[in-house]
Amino acid sequence: MRANWKSLSIKLWLTIITAIILSVLFAYSLSQYYYKNLYVEKLKTDLVNEASLLGADYSGGEITDDFKQKVEWFNSKNDSEVFVVNNPRELSACLPFEINYDTLISEEERQMLLEGKAVEKEGYEKRFEKNIVAAIIPLIDDDRLEGIIYTYIPVDSITVLLKEFAAKWIAAVLLFLIVAIFFTTKWLKKLISPIKEIETAAHRVSEGNYDIQVQVRSHDEIGKLAQAFNDMANSIHLEEERKKEFLENVAHELRTPLSYVKGYTQAILDGVVKNDEEERKYLQLISREALRLQRLVGDLMDLSKLDSDSFVLHRTPIAFAQFIEDVLVKYESIIKEKQLDLQLQLDPDPIIYGDEGRMEQILHNIFDNSIQYTESGGSINITLIQHKEDCELMVTDTGNGIPEADLPYVMNRFYRVNKARSRFDGGSGLGLSIVKKLVELQNGKIEIESKVKRGTKVRVVLPTIKEEWNS
Repeated sequence: MRANWKSLSIKLWLTIITAIILSVLFAYSLSQYYYKNLYVEKLKTDLVNEASLLGADYSGGEITDDFKQKVEWFNSKNDSEVFVVNNPRELSACLPFEINYDTLISEEERQMLLEGKAVEKEGYEKRFEKNIVAAIIPLIDDDRLEGIIYTYIPVDSITVLLKEFAAKWIAAVLLFLIVAIFFTTKWLKKLISPIKEIETAAHRVSEGNYDIQVQVRSHDEIGKLAQAFNDMANSIHLEEERKKEFLENVAHELRTPLSYVKGYTQAILDGVVKNDEEERKYLQLISREALRLQRLVGDLMDLSKLDSDSFVLHRTPIAFAQFIEDVLVKYESIIKEKQLDLQLQLDPDPIIYGDEGRMEQILHNIFDNSIQYTESGGSINITLIQHKEDCELMVTDTGNGIPEADLPYVMNRFYRVNKARSRFDGGSGLGLSIVKKLVELQNGKIEIESKVKRGTKVRVVLPTIKEEWNS
């Protein structure tokens, strides 16, 4: 039962119902206040107007019987009580108790009446023994107060009206609350339903079911939440598939060189090797596979670092053209051996702000691929161009090229174009993915264009130092 009270639907239901009840109570209190005050104020105004109209018939002098009869006639036709007071004897004739106007008004009110002002009264009147709303109009002749017209209505009649109003209000409120609770419950059920669906789906995702999708029923925040959940589930599913594929690829890459090392080592230990020449050949093969394992482990460590937030670039200003020439020195022997035609067009102006070690790693990977996959006698063209805010390095070769179907995936991890040959001449398939990440970390971008049998162009764009400092 406690869990139910903690649920979002119960909290929302209680919040909405509480808000409705408070709003109703506030509206009722406000209406009571304004109804009473507006009614009383209007009543005072009406009483003053009535008395003033009657007082307009007074022409001065002693108050006549004819004038009194008019007032009595008006009193018999009106809801309010109206009477004229001029002396105790005449007042006692129209009231069940003796009273004169001096006992009905205070000295302050008498002064107001002498000034020709109407007096309004509200509250308990001792002489009438009831709560009243009253208006008093003076009858003045030559600055002498001859009498007053006193008109009043008992407040009890107002109370009756307010009680009738309250009874009808309460009935309407009860009906409103029943309807509000009914529709609020249905609305909350509809509102909470997709959230519960997302909750159930989240539990299933936590159990490893990444194919689950929730239905997007609206375009509001809940609909956006459902869409975000679907995107999250798809991302987790994709990431899990990538991890699975990654682990399979790592295991596969490690298994091949390890099997070679184990096989060649076992052959030497079993005495299969007959002479020193064969032993040296086997040891060279073991060394080659060990080197491949070393490169693979190094690539995996690089990827792990690049994927973590702790990876740091040590960036310094680099004269890019000179840096490229220095890296190319290491390839002079293999370029001569393959008789490749190397063409350089390097603009000396570009200065980039990068990590020297990582920039060398980027260039080595690009140059390695270009030299390795270009047949002997082919050509490689390396161009560096300075633009306004960046520089562009293009490495174009006349090598084997990349099939169009493989081109979008060549920078994915462990992806190889020639899967049959790559374990011997194509590396682990991690190089270009590392290059792409390193270029992006240095605020650059890399693109590859290629056609089978016609060669490949690698284009790297990096911001120059001017852009870096200005930013």
